[in-house]
Amino acid sequence: MKVLRLSDEPLGTAEAMAADRAMRVADLHHDLQRALSKDTVLRRDEPLNRRTTLRVGGPADLYVEPAGEEELTAVVDLARVLDVPVFVLGRGSNLLIRDGGIRGVVISLAHPAFSRIEVRDGLVWAGAGAGLRQVSNAARDAGLGGMEFMEGIPGSVGGALRMNAGAMGGWIFDRVELLRYLEPGGNVREIPGVEAGAQYRGCPLLVRSVALGALLRGDAADRAAIQERMAVSNRKRWSSQPRQPSAGCTFKNPSPDLPAGRLIDELGLKGMRVGKAMVSEVHGNFFVNLGEATAGDVLQLIGQVRQRVREARGIELETEVEIVGEDEVAE
Repeated sequence: MKVLRLSDEPLGTAEAMAADRAMRVADLHHDLQRALSKDTVLRRDEPLNRRTTLRVGGPADLYVEPAGEEELTAVVDLARVLDVPVFVLGRGSNLLIRDGGIRGVVISLAHPAFSRIEVRDGLVWAGAGAGLRQVSNAARDAGLGGMEFMEGIPGSVGGALRMNAGAMGGWIFDRVELLRYLEPGGNVREIPGVEAGAQYRGCPLLVRSVALGALLRGDAADRAAIQERMAVSNRKRWSSQPRQPSAGCTFKNPSPDLPAGRLIDELGLKGMRVGKAMVSEVHGNFFVNLGEATAGDVLQLIGQVRQRVREARGIELETEVEIVGEDEVAE
């Protein structure tokens, strides 16, 4: 890739770094075009707002949907050689992408090769790209309980493992017998779930490694009873959560007995707005997109709510939603 110069003045440090990064991304795109099969999706400057539940965010320099583990490994290896950053995108829940988008390569495990669900001997194998609702339904159909809480979470298995997603008193790592993942160096490993080091709203192992799937343990139960629990969970979710686009819970709970949503509600912050972003009037810990909100709107709203809580209660709220990418550069 040639970098065109309009003058003989030397590039500034920031400009030089941006030009170097652009060259490396272009080289990676060229190499991936040659290395990957036609079954893998590869695009430049891919819009990401439509790939998140909040519906905000800028583009990815490169976007890839590998057609299998071998193709995924090739993408990771080539990106490492060219020193291009890699970000793995699930189904876009619990995620806020800044308006400038994500530099480097964004990998999505949306290909069917990563969405396989199999049930055998009380265990459910779920690929990283499988939807949590589909996993919950498969477990129900096999008479396996304990995964009902996944039914209403709008995410993938890989994203849920990365964040140790939970709802209605259940957490995904409570059910993980075996975790399969790709190390940064390109090796695929399998370990017992208890060795993954999962914690509240996170799994440090998967910050740099890529979850490929997990073997989940179910409890034998009556199918009708499982279905009723799923229905109760679903009704509770839809009666207490907004229907507008959101990223899910914005903040972590300050303590087990002090939910962030209740704290925000007590301070009268429901309905607070910045641009087209608003603190939900249904649930104080959900920030919703009223239509054409920007990531900047949401970030400003997060900052204002944190400040009000800090001033009123002396509590520093910590974001649960993952904030990634770069701010949009003004022309």
